[in-house]
Amino acid sequence: MGKLGISLYPERSNFAKDKAYLDLAYKYGFKRVFTSLLQIKEERDKVLADFKQVVDYANTLDMEVMVDINPSLFEQLGISYDDLSFFHELGADGVRLDLGFTGAEEARMTRNPYHLKIEINMSTGTNYVDNIMSFSPKKENLLGSHNFYPHRYTGLGYKHFAYCSEKFRRYNLNTMAFVNSQAATFGPWPTQDGLCTLEEHRALAIETQVKHLLLTGLVDDITIANAYASEAELQTMSESFHALYPTLRVDVVDDITEDERICLFDNLHSYRGDASEYLLRSTMTRVYYKEKPFPAHHTKNMKRGDVLIDNVEYEQYKGETQIALQAMQNDGRVNVVGAISEEDLFLLQFLKPWSSFRLIENK
Repeated sequence: MGKLGISLYPERSNFAKDKAYLDLAYKYGFKRVFTSLLQIKEERDKVLADFKQVVDYANTLDMEVMVDINPSLFEQLGISYDDLSFFHELGADGVRLDLGFTGAEEARMTRNPYHLKIEINMSTGTNYVDNIMSFSPKKENLLGSHNFYPHRYTGLGYKHFAYCSEKFRRYNLNTMAFVNSQAATFGPWPTQDGLCTLEEHRALAIETQVKHLLLTGLVDDITIANAYASEAELQTMSESFHALYPTLRVDVVDDITEDERICLFDNLHSYRGDASEYLLRSTMTRVYYKEKPFPAHHTKNMKRGDVLIDNVEYEQYKGETQIALQAMQNDGRVNVVGAISEEDLFLLQFLKPWSSFRLIENK
């Protein structure tokens, strides 16, 4: 089962605020904490003391803490890749290598006596993970996570994201990506335009980002990169992540009937397997509600994302629920009863034939 995570940056906040955020995240079932030591410049002892206070509290909540580091930080802190006692004493569950070594070092790090996890950068697109695997790492201690990108327009495109993720999927390694809170105000660096792995997520609601990542099937865990997400975001992210089925929000027309509402929102929909290029068909509503009248109304021409119910003029198809996958002419036999919300519309391409999903009314 995948895990949800939050990010904390103790040097840019204070313990009271971090503690309150950890408590809130714990309330909604979050299990991971990402934090970074990459910003340590001076006052090493004070910075580490602040970190340890946060890490210790996260540990009391049984949350897994991963610390972001790179090879230069090993030098700065006077530690070695073959002696990870520093991170064990800090209370961390593992380290994330923002920049890696040669492959042999990472494999060796996975065989540490403290059972610390070693999380490697998934976003580079190189054969880095193949190289590490060739040195026989302890697989259960090797994880992957994507980068996040503070600069607008520098986040990953979906094609590259998928290419990188599939490299890790081949080895059955645990994977993670970052999403962006619209309520959060800071990250590890002074400048940020939000923090996310995929550029297309930057301005989206957090639940849409989560639904997208889940529908790709390419990541196990999802972490909010910036701090602090609102309670509403934590709640809706948790609900989306733990939902039994993906959901799409629908903006309904003003004159939608009660029978049409029941068709859309009171049923688990199944994407018919003999798929059309024009329509995503959920056919069982025509069986369940064959006695309902479904009179013709709102029979305008259809565009991609429109939510449709065949009306009485379509005879044996009356009551069938559909989603338009492209523009079509309407000859009067199809009621256009709503449309997939603009934010969720791109998720349509990730629904697969024979998959199940729910529709919910966009409030």
